[in-house]
Amino acid sequence: MRVQGPVVRRVNKWVVGLRDAPLVGKLVRKGLTIVTYTGRRSGRTISTPVGYRRKGEVVEIRVMMPDAKVWWRNFEGEGGPLTLELDGTKKTGHATSHRDDKGRVTVRVRL
Repeated sequence: MRVQGPVVRRVNKWVVGLRDAPLVGKLVRKGLTIVTYTGRRSGRTISTPVGYRRKGEVVEIRVMMPDAKVWWRNFEGEGGPLTLELDGTKKTGHATSHRDDKGRVTVRVRL
C-alpha cells in the first residue's frame, strides 16, 4: 500500500500552511520541516513535510507508516543529499535511512 493522491496532497498543503500561521507557526516549525531531495529513480525534485528532532548537527526523522511510503528508500545504503528548512534557512546534509528489527524507519541527516 502506498500513500498518495489528492487527499494526501491537501493534508500536506494544510500542514505546511501551519508553519507560516501567525499564532502557531513558531511552535509548529519546532517539530515540522520540509525535506527536499531528488528521487533516485525518477530524477524529480520532491518536497514533503516531515516531523523531526534535532540534536546539534544531526536531524532525526521518524517515518510513520514506512511500508506505505517510499521517499525514505532514497536514502538506503550509502544514503544521499537532502535539504531541510531549519531556523528559517535551507540546510543541506547527508541522509541515511535505517529500519530496526521492529520495522520502524528513521532517516538521519548529518548537516
